[in-house]
Amino acid sequence: MTLGDLSFYLFTFFNGLRVVSYLPQILRVARDENGASAISYTTWLLWTGANATTGLHAGIILGDLILAAINWLNAVCCALVIALTAWKRRRGYPTGEVAVTRPMSTALMIDDMC
Repeated sequence: MTLGDLSFYLFTFFNGLRVVSYLPQILRVARDENGASAISYTTWLLWTGANATTGLHAGIILGDLILAAINWLNAVCCALVIALTAWKRRRGYPTGEVAVTRPMSTALMIDDMC
């Protein structure tokens, strides 16, 4: 087995786990009764953009459609978390009010920036 083969198998293994790992997050958002307040739009948008652009780079520049498809699938999963969060927040607070369940803290502000 070459180093290239090993890196391919490790990439495939860990990306398979990553795709599966989105499911618990999606289920938590779907079941959340507080407008998915723990989800940071900034973080999930960053992950969506990183996966989508890696998919574009892999498909256009590298010509690797498998790598592109894996990254686009990751981008779709991230976008699903964002869309589900937005839906939960709109559904939970139809007047446009935002529920505050705890006092604003430095940790919360830092998390919202990430």
